[in-house]
Amino acid sequence: MMRPISARATRSLNIGSHVLVSDNSGARIGKIVSVKKGKVSKGTQQYAKISDWVKVSVRAGKPDMKGEVFDAIVIRQKKPYRRKTGERVMFEDNAVALLKDERGNPKGTQIKGPVAKEVAERWKAVGKIAQFVL
Repeated sequence: MMRPISARATRSLNIGSHVLVSDNSGARIGKIVSVKKGKVSKGTQQYAKISDWVKVSVRAGKPDMKGEVFDAIVIRQKKPYRRKTGERVMFEDNAVALLKDERGNPKGTQIKGPVAKEVAERWKAVGKIAQFVL
């Protein structure tokens, strides 16, 4: 299910990082709790990068969602990463899109702002609801 991405992604988001939730699911700010299928050596803290599958605890947004934990996909990161073409890509914020199930289906129906091309490659359903893919 998790395809490789066509870029050399850099380690950018630590566990505990606050990220923008940029879909219309009702959450506004989330905190990264863990990285699913993340691979680090023993004694190293996990980190998330572009198009990673993370667990996010909702910190701000609809009152009934606060404190709940959802799966999410990192759709933008501030830290520059390198594509195979040689270009470096960076966004102005760190953002995620919440998922409603394990299959990678998004909780919201649209995503505000750009979504990285690498995300659309790996998560087709997230790419479909994006305003534009960069």
